[in-house]
Formats: sequence, C-alpha cells, structure tokens
Amino acid sequence: MPHIIIEYSANLREAIRLPALIDHLHATALTTGVFPLGGTRTRAAERTHYRIADGHPDNGFVHVTLRIGHGRDLPTRERAGRTIFDALCEFLGPVYETRPLGISFEVQELDPVLNFKQNNLHDYVAARKAGQEKP
Repeated sequence: MPHIIIEYSANLREAIRLPALIDHLHATALTTGVFPLGGTRTRAAERTHYRIADGHPDNGFVHVTLRIGHGRDLPTRERAGRTIFDALCEFLGPVYETRPLGISFEVQELDPVLNFKQNNLHDYVAARKAGQEKP
C-alpha cells in the first residue's frame, strides 16, 4: 500500500498530462517516507459519464483516492495526505488557472480484517535494486 487512484473527467484528457501526473503522484507518495516502493501502485480511470455543477461542458474534475493500510496514526496519515494533495494541486495549477476545475482528494484507511492481498513485488524490487533478474 498505498494505492493511488486518479479519476478524471474525460474533457480533461489532453489538459492534465496523465502519464506525468501518475509519475508525479507516485514519486511524491514515496518521498513521504511512509509507503514502501513495492506496495505503491498508481493508476487512473477516465470518467466519460458525469455531470459537474451546472452541467456546463467545460467543467472538469480530478478526484484522487489514497487507499492505505491500517495502523498509521492520524498525524502520519494527514502529513502524507497533505503532501500528496499539495503535489496534485501544484501539478494541476496551470489547468486550474484556465478552466472550471474541481480537485478533490481523500485518504481511505482499509479495514485490517477485510483487506486481502498477495504481493511478491517487494522481492522483485529488491532483486532489481541488487542487479539480479529474480529474487
């Protein structure tokens, strides 16, 4: 963990430079020191069906959900969330200055019992760092 999920209105496809946004948020999450490289996943989903505010076709939105594992204290969650949200707003600043745009961000802490996963990515990341093909 974390999983960083970017949702955005389809009318922003060209404006938000999605590959760069994904890279930026992924890197920012790692700079917090809170999340492990092997558990960090960032993805985006374009939303083609939406209505924003008064329905004007220029209105756009970007919503980011940061889903994290259970157990970190509130100040740590808040610090990491604020860091990522600030990076998101800074990145989208040029778009925000030129069109109607809602930017939102939410941190979700996953239930410790109802969160199932299997992950061998940590081993592969460590092996690559050590110059090996496989762990």
